[in-house]
Amino acid sequence: MALPVGSKAPDFTLKSAGPNGLEDITLSSNFGVQATVLLFFPLAFTSVCTQEFCDLTAGLSRYSDLNADVIGISVDSPFAQDAWAKKEKITIKLASDLNKETTKAYDVLFPALAGIGDTAARAAFVIGKDGVIYYSEQTPSPKELPSFDKIEQVLSTLTL
Repeated sequence: MALPVGSKAPDFTLKSAGPNGLEDITLSSNFGVQATVLLFFPLAFTSVCTQEFCDLTAGLSRYSDLNADVIGISVDSPFAQDAWAKKEKITIKLASDLNKETTKAYDVLFPALAGIGDTAARAAFVIGKDGVIYYSEQTPSPKELPSFDKIEQVLSTLTL
């Protein structure tokens, strides 16, 4: 069960592959600056994840207009995430939780996906500038997407 609304969001520093090599993405760097949308997803190069992140890339301005940073998190390596992002032209920040610590901290570990191992469940969190969770959703199955309308609605209520 995903962490509930009203909880303090667990901070993390995860690796992301950037143009200059590996970079750190730290959640708390957004505290006091802007809201954050965390999107946990099972695996790069899968059809539902690809559709989700291609659609999000196409509509990314909606989130920046609401003063929100969007971070996608999976248990893939940062190199696999980077190859996927380049192939699919995904511009969302992707962060690697290869050791599954952040996935466990948010309580969204999905055990034995398709018999291949534990991954992140498909889940979404809106975290305010104050570091508090204002929206929390884990979908019933990895094939279902979170409610992006609700995410945008919650973002619109946060102080810009």
